Amino acid sequence: MTLAETLSAVGTVALARCGGRPLGAHLFSVWPGAAFAASAFPVRCAPGDNLALHVAVEQAPPGSALVVDVAGEAEYGYVDEILAVAAHTRGIEGIVLDGCVRDIAAIARCAMPVFSSGVSVREAGHHAGGSVGQMITMSAAGPLPLQVRRGDWIAADDDGVVLLPRGQVSSIIGKTVASLSHEQELIDAVHAGQSTLDLLGLDPSQVSGWEGDGEHHSRRGAGARAPRRDGTARGEGHTPLRSCSPPHTSVGERRYGE
Repeated sequence: MTLAETLSAVGTVALARCGGRPLGAHLFSVWPGAAFAASAFPVRCAPGDNLALHVAVEQAPPGSALVVDVAGEAEYGYVDEILAVAAHTRGIEGIVLDGCVRDIAAIARCAMPVFSSGVSVREAGHHAGGSVGQMITMSAAGPLPLQVRRGDWIAADDDGVVLLPRGQVSSIIGKTVASLSHEQELIDAVHAGQSTLDLLGLDPSQVSGWEGDGEHHSRRGAGARAPRRDGTARGEGHTPLRSCSPPHTSVGERRYGE
């Protein structure tokens, strides 16, 4: 698989768990099922103006994604049907912007993956400056903004948007693949009837109203697991879900150009 295909396959949830940096939770897909992974092409718009976006559509390499800072003036429709069709035609994989869009039905019809902070009918101007291809900052899922540079990678799907800094992509993918393998083991164990409390090593006595028996409390305090019907310990053979594990698959070992 290509790097873009690998990132899309593992998804943003796993990437964020293993070192990817989530952008703000207020960003959402304009149409359900929109998703992409691509190299970032940063764009900074002047407040209320999308001239820089028009320039970026012409200049960004096919296969890249536009990541757009709107200078804090979010409530304009920076991306509309014309820009979405132009970007799609020129091979842009997706657009992420810290501002609003409009013509969302038309954007969905042309199948252009767009992630924005909202929808606004207010038209953006086309005359002010801005920048393309230079470092920008985007709001993040945390107190500090994220710097986005050309050559970083962006993955986006219905769960959110995640930044992978250039130079860390292979490491994050390796950890993500290993983590997903372990997570599947846990899911299989849950399907088999095992408790998430035991599999994840959780202490239910910390929750007011827990009605577990005293024996469970004493075992939990001793670090043991509740027995299954066959007499073995619940979760035996499974370890609690860790944030990331060392890579151990061919995908995880692959090095990508960063």
